[in-house]
Amino acid sequence: MSLIEELLAANERYTATFNKGELPLPPAKKLAIVTCMDARIDPARMLGLEEGDAHVIRNAGGRTAEALRSLIISQQLLGTTAIVVIHHTDCGMLTFENADLQRRLQTQFGVDASTLDFLPFKNLEQSVRDDIALLRSSPFLLKETEIVGFIYDVHSGRLSPVQ
Repeated sequence: MSLIEELLAANERYTATFNKGELPLPPAKKLAIVTCMDARIDPARMLGLEEGDAHVIRNAGGRTAEALRSLIISQQLLGTTAIVVIHHTDCGMLTFENADLQRRLQTQFGVDASTLDFLPFKNLEQSVRDDIALLRSSPFLLKETEIVGFIYDVHSGRLSPVQ
């Protein structure tokens, strides 16, 4: 069975007991979470959330610059009032610099990639602080928005607040 066939079979099992079709569009907890796309992270499970509780926005590194468009929509059209930023230990974004990946793309595809910013970082706590600062300074998010940041330890499952 191919991967896609496995996924479709799993979806068939899921639909057999599916009962969430009447959930409202806005998230029940008025919460948006920005976190990394890393497959070891399950934001709903780590925070005790159910379907319909929060918007979860994921990208490489959990960077808020890349998530800002979604956060604005989440807040302006769907009423979120709190944003949680979660970065994590052992993140791949700590392992390279822009120039490394830009050169790789140039070599592989023969196209100039020098203008691409992959938003890597060298310091995990500082990356959370920088992302929180970006959100707090955005003229497109409500000033009263509660914005907090954490580091998730992929080895223990524990969240640690970042001040």
